[in-house]
Amino acid sequence: MAFSKRLVLAMIFTVFVIAKPSEAALNAHYYDRSCPAAEKIILETVQKAILHDPKVPARLLRMFFHDCFIRGCDASILLDSAKSNQAEKDGPPNISVRSFYVIDNAKTKLEKVCPRTVSCADVIAIAARDVVTLSGGPYWSVLKGRKDGRMSRANETINLPGPTFNVSQLIQSFAARGLSVKDMVTLSGGHTIGFSHCSSFEARLHNFSKFHDIDPSMNFAFAQSLKKKCPISNNRGKNAGTFLDSTTSVFDNDYYKQILSRKGVFGSDQALLGEYRTRWIVETYARDQKAFFREFATSMVKLGNFGVKETGEVRLNPRFVN
Repeated sequence: MAFSKRLVLAMIFTVFVIAKPSEAALNAHYYDRSCPAAEKIILETVQKAILHDPKVPARLLRMFFHDCFIRGCDASILLDSAKSNQAEKDGPPNISVRSFYVIDNAKTKLEKVCPRTVSCADVIAIAARDVVTLSGGPYWSVLKGRKDGRMSRANETINLPGPTFNVSQLIQSFAARGLSVKDMVTLSGGHTIGFSHCSSFEARLHNFSKFHDIDPSMNFAFAQSLKKKCPISNNRGKNAGTFLDSTTSVFDNDYYKQILSRKGVFGSDQALLGEYRTRWIVETYARDQKAFFREFATSMVKLGNFGVKETGEVRLNPRFVN
């Protein structure tokens, strides 16, 4: 009897431990009855946007990452600044997060079909999945039921992992969001459809250190090609920069192959090769795209569920609180 009682208590504790990290119960079928056309509407909106702008996939995927990293996935990145408050979207790290109009368009259509039902946070999460799949990457069932936050502060973008971070800093930043070392390396693979402005990596190309003009961890010929794209005298235009791997519009494992060739654009990308905790994961994904795809889908669901709360609203306009 005593053994059975201990077993029951242990089972209850195990369930509690497993359930605790998710503050709200998300569900893949959340809109099946209330808005069954939701995912179709979002997909069609994303498809149309990509036809007119090939940078949309990178921007929407980065939008999801940056939104989830600040306050959990609550669409706070969509809110416009006001006279009394500078919002996240105007914080320095979000200079390359554009294409907000895609979410605006999807939300406008959703409000006509099923008003006050689909949160902007869920629209971002679904759109992020769609741009990955449409670019040749994996598909996963997006868990839904997020609510939209009512607060957005530009100064909180300082908490985003930076392009100059070393591996220990990256691990710490991701761990604060409930993500493992493997999750960190996996989600970094989202850079396979990424674009970066010169400001995020130019320090690696000019006067890097007292002894090296160029970061010695970078392939020399690759560094020279980046210097041409980002000359010191003229590198502040909105299109001044580079894609983060060689297959710019395809979601694949080329990002990891680039790192193995010392062609990681960010210092934080290339750092993954120099650390025993992360190198083996880079090498695994560079040779096994299926493994990368499988783990990426898992890590995206994990990130999308971190810090989600049941309190909040379903914002009618993505740019303003109700």
